[in-house]
Amino acid sequence: MDDIIHLLPDSVANQIAAGEVVQRPSSIIKEMVENSIDAGAKNIQVLVADGGKSCVQVIDDGKGMSETDARLAFERHATSKIRQASDLFNLTTMGFRGEALASIAAVAQVELKTRRPDDELGTMIQIAGSKIEKQEPVACPAGSNFSVNNLFFNVPARRKFLKSNQTELTNVVADFQRIVLVHPDVSFTLYNNGAEMFRLPQATVRQRIIDVFGKKMNADLLPVEVETSLVRLSGYVAKPESSKKKGAHQYFFVNGRYMRHPYFHSAVMKAYENMIPAGEHVSYFLYFSVDASSIDVNVHPTKTEIKFDNEQPIWQVLSAAVKETIGQFCNVPLIDFDIEGKPDIPVMGAVNSIPRQPKLGAPTYNPFESTSRTRYTPSSGWEKLYDKYTASMSDKPEKSSAFQGLADVVSGGLELQVKDVPEELNLQQSIWNERFADGGMPSGSFDATVPKFQYKGKYIVLPNGAGIMLVNQHRAHVRVLFEQNMRCLKSHDRPSQKELFPSVVQFEPSECVMLESLLDDICGLGFDLSNLGGGSYSVNGIPSDIEGVDVEKLLHDMLSSVQSEMSDVRKDAQEALALTLAEKSAIVYGQVLTTIEMEHLLRDLFATKMPARTPDGKLIYTIVEDSYFENFF
Repeated sequence: MDDIIHLLPDSVANQIAAGEVVQRPSSIIKEMVENSIDAGAKNIQVLVADGGKSCVQVIDDGKGMSETDARLAFERHATSKIRQASDLFNLTTMGFRGEALASIAAVAQVELKTRRPDDELGTMIQIAGSKIEKQEPVACPAGSNFSVNNLFFNVPARRKFLKSNQTELTNVVADFQRIVLVHPDVSFTLYNNGAEMFRLPQATVRQRIIDVFGKKMNADLLPVEVETSLVRLSGYVAKPESSKKKGAHQYFFVNGRYMRHPYFHSAVMKAYENMIPAGEHVSYFLYFSVDASSIDVNVHPTKTEIKFDNEQPIWQVLSAAVKETIGQFCNVPLIDFDIEGKPDIPVMGAVNSIPRQPKLGAPTYNPFESTSRTRYTPSSGWEKLYDKYTASMSDKPEKSSAFQGLADVVSGGLELQVKDVPEELNLQQSIWNERFADGGMPSGSFDATVPKFQYKGKYIVLPNGAGIMLVNQHRAHVRVLFEQNMRCLKSHDRPSQKELFPSVVQFEPSECVMLESLLDDICGLGFDLSNLGGGSYSVNGIPSDIEGVDVEKLLHDMLSSVQSEMSDVRKDAQEALALTLAEKSAIVYGQVLTTIEMEHLLRDLFATKMPARTPDGKLIYTIVEDSYFENFF
């Protein structure tokens, strides 16, 4: 029988390795920029075209390579970083495995021009699909110039899974930001299709953060600095009042390397406990410096997941350091009792006791007289029920409190238990069923004559054929506005209200990329934006029905919602925009609604395609069945 096990060709093995190392154009930038940093470069240029799918170019002024090194650099597992296995546990460089260049050359067309400062001529190498096509001397600047074209040109199955140019560019910017934040001593430039996106000169860590994310970040940063025998921690965290639901910038770096670490993230969030609203996050930029032998960076191909030997003690140091920073730099009003003399606090005058003010009831007061019905609509179903029993109550004032208790059960959210309800107050089920047999809400329509009231400024309560329906007014309005926004996006006919004094909104470079691709959709929602250059946009008009909304925050939230989706499907991006605008424009909890407003809202809700849930799946209404009421009796 023939042998069945054989060695894979190098070209196939490199393509398999590329599946782990090279996932998208941003992976190429990460690997090659890290190599440039290891080469001692102080000025690095990154140029991309079509989100990196057509071309990625990285130019540096590092120490370059000789002709032999340039050729060997594309061989698998060729590296200058490690000599033996023990070196893996004492790494001080970014790259070390020698897989990146070999993997990139296996799935793209690569050209390298490199020269050492002391050499007169450099070397030019062209590789496509792991095959050397050309190698010759060339005149070029000192350093290295890598050009990667047509990623996955020989692996169509992989190329078709690349996202849109916009999405790939967003990933490029994300990986670029992670690198530049940890190397403020290096100057970086990023170009997209010939347009400059970032120009970052050498700076301090704080200034680099400001250069990347905008000047507004400066006012929110609080410095963190602590040194222990286990770890030296430095960096910045944001003030609690700057928290946001989406779009927070959260970065961990260890020994000059970006990492993801959910456990350490929980330490930071623990420090902000009870200081920020639930579900919101704050930005942080934290740099760990630990003994290289106490971490393992070789647990994941992308080297972003790092294992620590002393995670729990470092967690405690991190949480304590962040808490100390917040307490030290946040202006929390305090009362200092360690002062001479009496504190300047008003004190109550000397009195023996405070007289109690008795609450006197009005024995003749009847809450169901005409003067007490002003909050109900005329011909309301509730009033008919009240009228039915008012006569019997007028000559039995001692039982009025019992009837009031029953009313409290209905209007108080069914939270009270009523005992000893008189028999004559039992509501006849036949009368109830006759009035609300169809639930008051035929399919696709809403009966405005159904009695309803608002509870705690949050719920609309009304009868239903199966019991009592409670509608969350904010979520109901979100569903209505969402479908209106989607119709406007398709027709682009939503009216825009012009601003008498246009405001200027500053966006980050990554947001500008997203904004340009979605500008038509944003304008279709009623916004009128003009590009002023440098990431600044003039807001000349806003949707006509969002008065009182913070427009700048709304625009940032809309872009954040689209970025979090990370989808190239235009419909998904439109839905994210429409949902964010609906959530920010919907009526808020606590807003008092008139009967007519409740009727309009319910009519619009039950005319939508999916009235039961919001676009993001939250429940809009629920029904408390009659059996729940019967348990009280």
